[in-house]
Amino acid sequence: MSFISELKDKVINGYEINREEAIRLLSEDLKELCDAANEIREKFHGDDFDFCSIVNARSGRCSENCKYCAQSSYYHTGAPEYKLLSADEIVEDAKKKEAAGIPRYSIVTSGRTLSNRDVEQIGEAIRRLKKETKLSVCLSAGLLNREQFDKLKEAGLTRFHNNLETYRRHFPDVCTTHTYDDKIGALQNALAAGLEICSGGIMGLGETMEDRIDMCLDLRKLGVKSTPVNVLNAIPGTPYENLPKLTNDEFCRIVAIYRFINPKAFIRLAGGRGVLGDDGKRAFKSGANAAITDDMLTTAGVNSCKDFELVKGLGFKPHGFIAPRT
Repeated sequence: MSFISELKDKVINGYEINREEAIRLLSEDLKELCDAANEIREKFHGDDFDFCSIVNARSGRCSENCKYCAQSSYYHTGAPEYKLLSADEIVEDAKKKEAAGIPRYSIVTSGRTLSNRDVEQIGEAIRRLKKETKLSVCLSAGLLNREQFDKLKEAGLTRFHNNLETYRRHFPDVCTTHTYDDKIGALQNALAAGLEICSGGIMGLGETMEDRIDMCLDLRKLGVKSTPVNVLNAIPGTPYENLPKLTNDEFCRIVAIYRFINPKAFIRLAGGRGVLGDDGKRAFKSGANAAITDDMLTTAGVNSCKDFELVKGLGFKPHGFIAPRT
């Protein structure tokens, strides 16, 4: 029996792989690895598939200097700039997404954090979404404190998102206006308030495979329910505009290893799927079982109708799918 097959069987029976075993998977046969990761996904999730859609609820003029980001005030990218959307605007957008059949909706804001006034405004939107839709509501809003999380949970928030983006040792090369530990602190605040957490990273920022593995091990320690795996979509005007594109083979290996490390999480393909050339089709058969559909924050995503057909064609049954209204 091969190393991959032995390790797969151990994971299926409840074993948590260690760093050395994860690193060994870097040199194993890719097809065997992806097939095994897909078996692990089937064991823990069956054919469930989780779609979500996001709204860019506040865009641009961000105080942080993340080198990949079109919305940073440090760079000139031509990205849209506008203040926080009203509750009416968020609810109107959410209802359109629900009518398209999407069951999970995330409110995303640019900037380091939210003011208390912002929290009240977003809290109003969340209360209305819980009352007027059947959507599961998530929020991605930077480095919030425990008191803010308590207020948002009271409003009906169930999940908070904050990507680690890259591992600790590489993080200072990507951003210097906040730290890896700042991000972990925000996620821990969300957990303390009783929220689920969603966190992952961007692949292709100049990090090593070991960085990717170590970040995923940290995510497992935190108990993430959902891990977005983004591919760098190099934006002109950012310091990373000329970084080389990630290959589909490399991305599939990352996804498969992430499934081995965290078998119970939803591995969610997120931004940059267009870079792969197949909208993530191979990765969906390498252990992934979730996606962000429709447009991203400042870049085009994959249309939800196209996504639904893609995943159904692969044998998935979208989790919590809401049939589109006619």
